[in-house]
Amino acid sequence: TGREFVAGGYDRSVRIFSHTGGHSREVYTTKRMQRVFAVRFSGDATYVFSGSDDMNVRVWKAEASEQLGVPLPRERQKQAYNKALVERFKHMPEVKRIVRHRHLPTAIYKAQKTRRIMQDSEKRKLKNRVEHSAPGSVTVKPDRKRKLVAEVE
Repeated sequence: TGREFVAGGYDRSVRIFSHTGGHSREVYTTKRMQRVFAVRFSGDATYVFSGSDDMNVRVWKAEASEQLGVPLPRERQKQAYNKALVERFKHMPEVKRIVRHRHLPTAIYKAQKTRRIMQDSEKRKLKNRVEHSAPGSVTVKPDRKRKLVAEVE
C-alpha cells in the first residue's frame, strides 16, 4: 500500500516499519533462520516473504495476531471492538506497554542494549562538547537527519 515497508537483516530478523515511524511494528524471527537477504510483501499486503542464508523461503503474516480464513460476523465484530478499545486507551501506560511489547531473541536484545549504551555515550559526549566550546562553534544535527545519505524528491 506504500504505507509500510519490510526489512530483513544480518540480525536474523524480519521487521515491518511504518513509512513515518522509527520503530518496527512487527518482528519475526526463528531459531533456525540465518541472515535475511530478501524480503517482500505479497500483492495484497497480507503476507511477507523472506529468503535467508539457510536457503529457505518463509511466509509470514503481515499482521501477526490476525486470524487466517474468513471470520464469522461475530468474530469480525469482536476484532473491530478490540481494535477500537486499543485505539481509545492507547495513551494509558498499561495498554501502551502491552501494545509495544515484542519478544526478541537474547542476541538481538543484547545487541540493542549495547547499541543504546553507545548512543547514550555519543549524546553525552556531544553535550559536553557543546557545553565546553565557544557558542555556535559546534553544530548539532538531529539523529534522524544525521544518517541520511541522500533525499530523493
